[in-house]
This record gives sequence, structure tokens and C-alpha cells, in this order.
Amino acid sequence: MKYLCDVLLNDYSMAYIKRNLDKVLLAWKTDVDRKPLLVRGARQVGKTSTIEQFGSHFESFISVNFEKNKNLKTLFDGDLDVKEICLKLSVQFKTQIVPSKTLLFLDEIQSCPDAIMSLRYFYEDYPELHVIAAGSLLEFALEELPTFGVGRIDSLFMYPFSFQEFMFACGEELLWDEVCKSSPEKPLFPVFHAKCLDLFRKFLIIGGMPAAVSDFVKNNDLLRVQKTLDRLILSYQADFAKYKKKLPAILLREVFASVVKQSGGKFIYAKAAETSRYNIKQAINMLIMAGLVIPVISSSANGIPLGAEVNHKKCKMLLLDTGIFQRLLNLQLSEILFW
Repeated sequence: MKYLCDVLLNDYSMAYIKRNLDKVLLAWKTDVDRKPLLVRGARQVGKTSTIEQFGSHFESFISVNFEKNKNLKTLFDGDLDVKEICLKLSVQFKTQIVPSKTLLFLDEIQSCPDAIMSLRYFYEDYPELHVIAAGSLLEFALEELPTFGVGRIDSLFMYPFSFQEFMFACGEELLWDEVCKSSPEKPLFPVFHAKCLDLFRKFLIIGGMPAAVSDFVKNNDLLRVQKTLDRLILSYQADFAKYKKKLPAILLREVFASVVKQSGGKFIYAKAAETSRYNIKQAINMLIMAGLVIPVISSSANGIPLGAEVNHKKCKMLLLDTGIFQRLLNLQLSEILFW
């Protein structure tokens, strides 16, 4: 099922669309105190494509995908001698790994816990080499590790396109500059304001998932985008089977659907599932760890820091993406476009 979903989503691939993360990665490249970088986030938010694009800034780029190349996991068995591992990778990919000139990308690293453990040794024993790792459902793998190289690895979280990134994807960089220059004293020109509202309405419908944004930029067809969103939803729901050792997939589906229906108000656990009154909190926590659900916790906000007065019993649960949200609710697009 996962393979089918990935193939369908890849049908919508196109030229790379710039992300805000690009600048962060370029700064990391030249940082003298650089550490191995672990890029975290939900599936299909663009982690792999962003890092592959970043690889073009190096003389050589080696991408190790532990799901596609399962035999490469054996390189990380036993003693984690990272320089020896790199020698073997050079032979495997017929590309010499040269410090400061090569980017080593360990993709789908959640499939190889020993590779996650090795990141700290890249920092300690081979700091001159640029190393980035990424993976889906990574939080689950990190939870099971005895240690995680605290202080030796930097984490970077990636999310769907922001509205700014969406505007850039639509070729509206100059319009965004006007937005940034505006203020109450110098409001946005009415024509520009109307254009921004139109783009924002479309953004609410399309969302920020790269596959959906790419489809819209390429075809300018909102109905076609709905099919892309359906494929993304199918892909996420297929992932629920991966959690079956911890929780039944049917429970996760019910709780996921309840998050959508309860969005905007306090999340009530008792209404989240009919199949089971137990493990609902665990199901929510798993969806949060997978990056599919974002918790918004209430605070009395009587002072700073706001976290000092949070009330975990009052919490909203939001879906990671507005496009997926509207598709699951089967909202009328015309009501959003012409409000």
C-alpha cells in the first residue's frame, strides 16, 4: 500500500520549489561549529527533496536510503567506526567522500537505529564531514534508543509550506515584499490586499503539502489538487498499519477523524473513538509524534512565560495541513473561495 501511494504521489513531482529551510541549510554548511543535522517532520513535507536540492551546493553528494537499500544497514553493525563506514560507502556508490566537499545524506534513518546512533560519532570522530539525516516516523525510533547524542546532534523541524512559501511558489515574491513593508500607518495598497486575500483563500484549500502545491503551480487546477490531497490522505492512513504493534489501526483512524471533527474547540477524549474508551490519549500522542496532529494548550496568560500557567486539560488538536483538513471534511470549495 505504501509503495502504491508513493508512486501515485511521485506522478505529481516537478521542478524544485524553494523553501525557507534552504537558507538555514546554507548557513549550516558554513558554520565552523557545525554538528550532524537531523531533519525531522511528518511524511511528505519535503524533507528529502529539500536536502537533495541542497546537495547541489557540494562537489559530491551521497544519498543512503535505508528503506530502498536495506543491505546498507549492515555497514552500521558492530563498532561504529564512521571513517571506515565512509570508506565502504565510497566503494558502494563509486564516489569518493571528501570532507568539506561531500554531503552525506542518511535518508529514512528510522529504519536503521544504529545509523542514528552513529551521528554522535560523526561529530566526535569526523566533524569536518557534512552529514544530514532525515526520516519519517522518526520520533518513534528515537523513543526506543537508549541514548541520542545530546549536545552532539542538531535537530531541525520541517513543516508544510507556509503562506509565504506558497506565495513564492506562485511567483509572488514582490507582492510578499509589499506585505512585509506594510503597517497600520502605511497599509497595503487595496489592489494588492485583494490579491493577497485571493491567494490566501487558495492556500486554505490547497494547504502546504509539497505535492499539492506543486500540482497547483503546474496545472492551476483546484479540482485536480483535490485528487492529490486524497492520495496524501490515503498515504497517511496506510501508515497507521505501522503502529499496529502498539495500537490497532482502526483506533488511530477513529481518533484521527475525531481530531478533524473537533478542530476549533476543546478536544474531548470521550468523543474520540467508539471502538475503545482506552488508549485514546496514547493514540493522540502517537499522532502528535508522527507530526500529523499539533496540540494547542490553553494558558491563563496572566504573565510571561505563558507556559507557567498552561492547563493541559484544555487543549485543542489541529491537523498539520489545511488542505488535508478541508478535504477530510468535504468542504464546499466555493464557500471558501468566495466568502
